[in-house]
Amino acid sequence: MGKMSKEINKPTLIIALGGNALIRKGQTGTIEEQFDNLRVPIRQIAELSLDYRIIITHGNGPQVGNLLLQQECCDKVPKLPLEILVAQTEGQIGFMIESSLDEELMALGIDYRPLVSLITYVVVSEDDPAFSNPVKPIGPIFTKEEAEKLEYPTVKTMKGYRRVVASPQPVTIVEKREIKQLMENDFIVICCGGGGIPVIRKGRMFSGVNAVIDKDLASLCLAKEVKADIFLIATDVEGVILNFGTKQQKKLDTLSIAQANQHMNDNQFPPGSMLPKVRAATEFIKNGGEKAIICSVESIVTSLEGKTGTTFVP
Repeated sequence: MGKMSKEINKPTLIIALGGNALIRKGQTGTIEEQFDNLRVPIRQIAELSLDYRIIITHGNGPQVGNLLLQQECCDKVPKLPLEILVAQTEGQIGFMIESSLDEELMALGIDYRPLVSLITYVVVSEDDPAFSNPVKPIGPIFTKEEAEKLEYPTVKTMKGYRRVVASPQPVTIVEKREIKQLMENDFIVICCGGGGIPVIRKGRMFSGVNAVIDKDLASLCLAKEVKADIFLIATDVEGVILNFGTKQQKKLDTLSIAQANQHMNDNQFPPGSMLPKVRAATEFIKNGGEKAIICSVESIVTSLEGKTGTTFVP
């Protein structure tokens, strides 16, 4: 008989996995590579599930970018809107995480632990100013000539031109009640993939919108709504680093709300990478969360033990 924790009165831990959990720099992103990369965080999550109620959120940047590239390369089938592509990646990555986690749980001698991957809607406001100023680059890289022929806005990057879409603030997670109920019954829940499917309310109905939601801010929204105890963001660096990429760079072991706000005001963190992570961790502590951590994918367990990563304090 395999072992499984009978105690469900455990602290709730939300783990937000960055895109590098599946595809690392320099890789082409084959399914074999993605499954191999997943073993690193998933093995740790399996161990932690003995002591925590677990919710896993995840990014989808490379995967949704690949789907957009496929659409650009093929004109024999109708193109799909962005919210449908996000839903597809939620299913794809959810399957990969769930099957990897099931395998790691069995390796620990746990014959059964309920798991579920949940397609997740995230409500945004149709009045969000982000819709009038789309700045989030997504999808393939185009030449200037190709970009001029596109029907949607683009932005010039270091490598070429890319499509840009709005990145509105998450207002609420539609399935928050279902997630909380599953969590309270000791399910490991995989949700809010790629920031969730962005929708706006139309009466009692929802309508998908052409946007992407930051995964860390959506995870924060969920953490507040299910009253999580600990919020951990796993990424491709060891923690919060000041003066990143310079000789003066310094990794911080702890970070107070006041210090985080000062560093954000000093533009220490890039808008598309570390800034939303620091914002999310800071807001979680401000709203009464017990602990927030930013760490590398390899050091999830040791960061929870306070040995690595950056821990946010009041």
